[in-house]
Amino acid sequence: MNVTTEVLKSPPSYKFPKSAQGLLPWSWVEHQLEASHAYWLVTAGRTGKPHATPVWGIWIDEMLYFDGHPHTRWSRNLSVNPYATVHLESTNAVVILDGTVEDLTLPVEEGKRLVQVWNAKYGRFAPDPSGSGILRLVPEAARAWSHEDLHDGTGFRLSRSALH
Repeated sequence: MNVTTEVLKSPPSYKFPKSAQGLLPWSWVEHQLEASHAYWLVTAGRTGKPHATPVWGIWIDEMLYFDGHPHTRWSRNLSVNPYATVHLESTNAVVILDGTVEDLTLPVEEGKRLVQVWNAKYGRFAPDPSGSGILRLVPEAARAWSHEDLHDGTGFRLSRSALH
């Protein structure tokens, strides 16, 4: 994946950095994503009404994997509008991802790896990678900051030539 770090565009009164000095590294963002217990998933369906819900997930290979029943409101929203935003549960470290969600059926080896990482993190309720309900957020952009005063607020653009 190619990650480009950028200065966030914001109103002048926001204390985000005005130059590349002081921006957060992508490795800090990935650490937050790996360590988070829950992720707030925001979706919108045909009407455009936002819907937020907490989900469990795991960060693997620069993508967020999560599961859920296909009849939930957020899953139905994703079936008509695959674009979503994810925000970490923490108020101390802010990480917000924007991207496209894919519904997956995983190859056996990739599925085993997903379940192994899931069980190491949560110890229960592992998803069934051979069935429906496994989803993957492929991030396109991210915003992050580690302090309430916003002095290290950083934007990221993410792109990949091909999924592996």
